[in-house]
Order: sequence, then C-alpha cells, then structure tokens
Amino acid sequence: MNFFDKLNTNISQNQSLLFVGLDPNPEMIPARYQSSDIIAGLENWLQFIIAETADFICAYKPTLGFYEALGVPGLELLFKTLASIPNHIPIILDAKHSDLNTSSIFARTVFTEWRVDAITLSPYTGQDHVAPFLVYPDQAVFILCCTSNPGAAILQQFPHQKSPFYLQVVQESKTWGTPEQLGLEVGTTDADILKSIRLIAPERIIIARSIWAEEGNLKKILAAGLNGNGDGLLIPVPQDMLGNADLSQQIQLLRTEINQFRSEIIHDASTCEVWLPDISVKDKQPHQDLILQLYDIGCIMFGEFVQASGATFPYYIDLRKIISNPQVFNQVLSAYEEILKNLTFDRLAGIPYGSLPTATGLSLRLHCPMIFPRKEVKAHGTRKVIEGNFYPGETVAVVDDILISGKSVMEGAEKLRSAGLKINDIVVFIDHEQGVKDRLSQNGYCAHSVLTISEIVTTLHQAGRINDAQFLAFQES
Repeated sequence: MNFFDKLNTNISQNQSLLFVGLDPNPEMIPARYQSSDIIAGLENWLQFIIAETADFICAYKPTLGFYEALGVPGLELLFKTLASIPNHIPIILDAKHSDLNTSSIFARTVFTEWRVDAITLSPYTGQDHVAPFLVYPDQAVFILCCTSNPGAAILQQFPHQKSPFYLQVVQESKTWGTPEQLGLEVGTTDADILKSIRLIAPERIIIARSIWAEEGNLKKILAAGLNGNGDGLLIPVPQDMLGNADLSQQIQLLRTEINQFRSEIIHDASTCEVWLPDISVKDKQPHQDLILQLYDIGCIMFGEFVQASGATFPYYIDLRKIISNPQVFNQVLSAYEEILKNLTFDRLAGIPYGSLPTATGLSLRLHCPMIFPRKEVKAHGTRKVIEGNFYPGETVAVVDDILISGKSVMEGAEKLRSAGLKINDIVVFIDHEQGVKDRLSQNGYCAHSVLTISEIVTTLHQAGRINDAQFLAFQES
C-alpha cells in the first residue's frame, strides 16, 4: 500500500487528522520518566506516547535531528521507536534533508532500510534533490515551503508580500511530483498564509506546524487549510499535551473538537470545479475532450514562443500543470496506459524532469517499478547515471512528455542502454511530428504517441478555441 492510501485509510478508520511528533527532547520529558539513564527515560516516554495515541491519530512524525543530537544511542533509539509503531500507521520522517550529494543514498536508506513512508525535504536545491526520493512510488515527500520562525520572514516574504518567495516554492514544487507523492509542510500561526498556499495547491496534502502558538486559532487554521472535502490537512498534537498522564483522553477530546470544526466548514462535494464538454463536433477526435481541457487550463497556448532549441513556434505546450488538475491528470495517465498495456517491459523510465510525475503515476497504476536516467551525472556522491534499482538485461519502456527533436529522450535512452538495459519502446504524450519518430526508428527505437500536434491544432480549430489566423500560422510553420 502506498503512502497516500495508507494515510487515507488511517484518517478514515481513526476519524482523525492528527499526527504525533515522536521527538526525544530531553527538555520536554515528563518528570515521571526522568532518570540517570536519559536514553532509557526517553524510550519509555516514547513507548507511552505510541500506546496512548495509536488508535486516535493518522500518522507519526519522528524528527531526525532530536535522535541525531543524542549520538549513536539516539539513532539506536530511533530504530527502536520505528519498530514500535504499528505497521498500518504511516511514518513521516521529519528530516528537512537538503544535501544534494547524499540524496540518492539517503533516499534508499530511509525508504528501504528504515522503511519510513514519507520524508520532509528542503526545496532549495531544486528538483535534482527531490527526484531520487520520488523513484520510490510507494513513498512520499513533503516540501518545506514556509516556517514560522520570525527570522525567516525576510527571506520568505521576499520580494514583497503580494508575491512572497514561499508561494513561488509552492508553485514550483507542484511540478516535481504527483499529489499522491508530494505534499507541503507549512509552519505558521497565520491563517492567511495557509489560505494562500491552499489556493495555489488545492490538491496537496499539507502538514501544519506551529499552529498552537496562538490560542483560539484552530478554527481559522482549519478553515484556511482544509480542502473542499474537509481533509488534506494534517494537524499536530500539541507538544505540551504529550507529557500528560491522561494523554489518551486529551487526544480524543482534541480529535472531537477538530471533527466538529470539519463538519461545519466542509463544502458540498458537488460544488467542486469539474470541466464539462461545451461543444458537439461531428467525427470528433477520440481525445477531443482531453485536448480541450488542456487548452482551457493553459497547457496549450498560441502566439510566438521561442523554444529551448532556439526555434520559434506559433504555439507553446507546458504539460507541467496537469499534475495539479486531478481530472486531467487521470485522463492523461489513462491515455498513456492504453499504449503501454500492449507493450512488453520490466520497468518504466521517466526522462527528467518533465515526465517524472507522469512516469510515477504510471508506475503506481501499472504496479511496475520505475527508474530514471539522471539529466546530468553527478561529480560527487555515488556518481550514479541511473536512479532506482534495476538489473542489466531488463527491458525498459521509456516515458516522456513531448517529442520535439528527440534529442533529450535519445540521450536518456542511451544512458539506460549504457547500464545494460534494453530499450525498445518510447512512449510520449505529444509528438511535434516533423519526422522525429523516423529518426528514433533509425536509432533502434519504436516511438508511440498519444497525440500529434496536428491533431491538437485541428481539434482546437474545429471547436472554435483558436481562430483561422492561428490555425494558418501553424500550417505555415
């Protein structure tokens, strides 16, 4: 079971959005657990917390830094604590990991050896840092986008409050992974900050932090952070509460209070925004509705756009937005799936970085392991060319988003081949045509596409989304 399903199962079964921080903080340990052996006292306290809360929360979140601060005994305590958590409860390791050099090996350690379900990451080294964690389709990452520390305001509010940097972090990180694999961590007492993040990321799970610094603020935080279904927001159990001898009773009261607030502010599910077809075209293209949706949400634009190659096209396609629209993203995955189900392969490979969310979604759907060739080979750490586990001789189906010149997908495929993998098929969503499939064939690859640019432009013209001049500009390009 992947993290998203595991979390939602616990939210449903325990009727709780609460999570507990399992932090061995010597400054917070209750007097009844204090002893000459600090590690033993902390262990007894943590075991008490787990026993008292397991039936009333949705997740545990141990903070790695507290365990590291205790040295080797602290790491041993971490392993004991992880082993004590019931298997059905998801574990979010609060690591705030930020080192690009160790991202690959750390991802393997925490997800395969420590067997945690999710991890918190710092965003500042970009998608290069996050990608090795997303190779594990059953796990998830949470990107720290905002902190309550007053000293961070000068950075987070830059350049000004109307367009603060933390919102840019939210906007960019949404393109790194699917809603099932990538959430956000927000530390704030300001409901307006949480509301602004929720508006940009309505589909993401948000871990709330530091919300208890102001009394009477809970309802405002819930109103700002919950999604239209009354969930999507994980609430921390107050740290002060974890020292109470009657913890079980206290946490049940808090759960009841939160659920009462949820019931008051849940929106009618029928009011959620759903795209519906607004035209009827004779002999419609099989993917007509999908094409129109892509245009309507801004994935397809017309004008004069300079491409990465330097060429100027009368249109521009940006598929990164689809992962923030579940309705469209689901249809895109289904379209890929129709092609992939007729192919033979052992693993999927996404081409960095645009197609990694799609490849991850397909990996989950098809129950097929995923790998990816690095866009650039690291000059540090393990110097891996390929991220993820594989065996030489296996057959890999390559997934990419847009086929323009074929250069990037062939470079990626060659890296996979250099590692002893067999590449027969390359599957893309949009083919810009102009003989690219033929060039791939000459290099030994069979290319498949869901759509061609001609099909897209013709459908948009027939539907009245683009005018005659825009259609003519495409034909002349």
